[in-house]
Amino acid sequence: MIRWRFLTLLPVVLLSAPAWSHEADPAARERLATGDWLDFVWTGAEHMLTGYDHLLFLVGVVFFLSNFIQIVKFITAFTIAHTIVLIGATIAGISADHHLVDAFIALTVVYKGFENLGGFQKLLHMSPPNLLPMVFLFGLVHGFGLATQLQTLTLAEDPGLIAKILWFNVGVELGQIAALSVMLVVINAWRRTYVWDALSRTSNLALVFAGFLLFFYQVHGYIHQTDIAEAASSSGWHSHDGGPPHRHD
Repeated sequence: MIRWRFLTLLPVVLLSAPAWSHEADPAARERLATGDWLDFVWTGAEHMLTGYDHLLFLVGVVFFLSNFIQIVKFITAFTIAHTIVLIGATIAGISADHHLVDAFIALTVVYKGFENLGGFQKLLHMSPPNLLPMVFLFGLVHGFGLATQLQTLTLAEDPGLIAKILWFNVGVELGQIAALSVMLVVINAWRRTYVWDALSRTSNLALVFAGFLLFFYQVHGYIHQTDIAEAASSSGWHSHDGGPPHRHD
């Protein structure tokens, strides 16, 4: 009994532990500046596997899916959407503050956990929106987050940019497949236990909690970043091209 109670609490620990989102890794930036296609594949996979917001959303999407065709359908919609925006936004140089984009992505995690808990029916007394279009829509947002992060790792003027984006996206997809494989094995194992009902509720409550945690983390990061920029500007210090602040007299 103690063991099963521990397993019931385990999802809370696992899903809420990463109370932060991925940042641009200096090592990854260096690797992409000097590396070859394999470095871009590796960095894309690494980025997905350390992208807690993306992974939590995928957990929510596949949590109650047991039919293989359904899983393929929803993951394909998500993949197509984030691929379109990742490639298009990066090539066009369309970007936004990554804290704000990641804050919105965190809310997609909250949304999926809320939907999985039956929140629309219980609290809003309505049926939830059709899941497939919502997964596609949120995939566009997640793709914009990936594009924003990629633009912090490499220069838009790079003549080989398109090939690098494609290799990066190959890595993202490989990382996604690896993560999904583990998720589905674990969820299917849980589904066969007698604690599945309690476990599913606990896990999706943890999704909502983790989503809000990531949201407030990103909002805090944005406010802190803005405060630093304003302080630097008012004191005559500023930076160029993301470099360290310096005084301009």
